[in-house]
Amino acid sequence: MSVTRIEEFNLSPPISIGREEHRQLTVLALAGIGHNPDVSDDLLHELDRASIVPDDSVPRDIVRMGSRIQYRSGEGERVVTLVYPAKADIAENRISVMTPVGIALLGLRAGQSITATTRDGRKQVLTVIGVSPPAEDWDPGPGPSAA
Repeated sequence: MSVTRIEEFNLSPPISIGREEHRQLTVLALAGIGHNPDVSDDLLHELDRASIVPDDSVPRDIVRMGSRIQYRSGEGERVVTLVYPAKADIAENRISVMTPVGIALLGLRAGQSITATTRDGRKQVLTVIGVSPPAEDWDPGPGPSAA
């Protein structure tokens, strides 16, 4: 009897992104095409399939730039903050939106799972456990110009 593992599925739940953040991330992805075309293409794909909502209507539990996210993967649980590349620091648990995990988490809500491909080509399922919105004093940093 063959057992099907969840990693064999391509989970791609609906995602939502605020209008201005969508614009900024599109600029970032387009600017990155010459540097890392695969990651840029992946981000553009996620942005293309996202529901775009007015900025003041983005629910607090949606993963967006500056969100603190608790998620589970086959490697265990982690808590990270999603940031632009210039602010990324893995030692501080700040992951760039221009990474496979950052792209996969963008726009998700608690309870949703998505299939992400690691840099070495393995599939893994990420499940969002909780989302905290960006802090009131969150500084997004240089944003798209840092690509």
